[in-house]
Amino acid sequence: MFKYNFAIIGGDSRISCMASILAKEGYSVACFGVACFGVACFGVLPCGAEDAPDIHTADSLRAAVEGAGVIIAGIPFAKNDCLYCEGSSEEIKLAELQRCLRKHQKIFGGVIPDAFRHTCEERDIECYDFMADEPITLFNAVATAEGAVLEALAHKQTNLHMSSALVLGYGRCAKTLADKLKGLSAKVTVCSADENELALAAALGFNTLPLSRLDAKIGSFEYIFNTIPAKVLTKETLKKTDKEALIIDIASNMAGADYDAAKSLGVNILFCPGLPGKYACKSCAERLAKYVIAKSGYGQT
Repeated sequence: MFKYNFAIIGGDSRISCMASILAKEGYSVACFGVACFGVACFGVLPCGAEDAPDIHTADSLRAAVEGAGVIIAGIPFAKNDCLYCEGSSEEIKLAELQRCLRKHQKIFGGVIPDAFRHTCEERDIECYDFMADEPITLFNAVATAEGAVLEALAHKQTNLHMSSALVLGYGRCAKTLADKLKGLSAKVTVCSADENELALAAALGFNTLPLSRLDAKIGSFEYIFNTIPAKVLTKETLKKTDKEALIIDIASNMAGADYDAAKSLGVNILFCPGLPGKYACKSCAERLAKYVIAKSGYGQT
């Protein structure tokens, strides 16, 4: 018999906010290494959970994991073979987590590494990847797009209204972002190497630009939002940006730009990871908690 319904370990503010939501639904929750105002806290409760009797701190990873039927980790699940804990200088190795897991437990997280998943499956431990669920990824795209807009407004002293804005890529997040910018009356251009994506963007009323012509046109944009996880903003491309332009990079792992070149050229570029956790942690937590309850089996009557 498990002591807790859920153990929340690591992650960012989205994950820590789930503790109070789950407790309000009548579940018991153990916390270890949860984010509190962007810093991972060990041995303390997440913010807003101080008065909840069904939320407990665990004094170790083993105590949290072995005491719960369901384990909830962050988005992303891991970085550099360690459990992702926002703002933490302490490392929790994935191998250490594996040693604490027990048969028939369930584990949730975002972008769970294949090797970790396979090991769990061999031990009859079920893995549920938040980012493999289409409704969650679409919800995440909305939160990311809104966060990107907020970052742009916070770091440039001009309106988005009637500004020239470039969106690099046209995947889930880029589509949502382009639509949000259009709603703010920005003059939006979508740039992609995919002709189908450009055709769809044009059909929805956006200006379009083939990626092959990026160097020739990038200097005409005030705001540049990159969603492509490949180095499209090379040194040569960055040289041609307007000196007053702001680049918001929301692609994974700083893969979208040559940051050394940007620094040497004095280009105003911001890498903005984890925007949903920064700006919409409560809304995201509610959506994630609903998914976890449904998949864990606790919500079944």
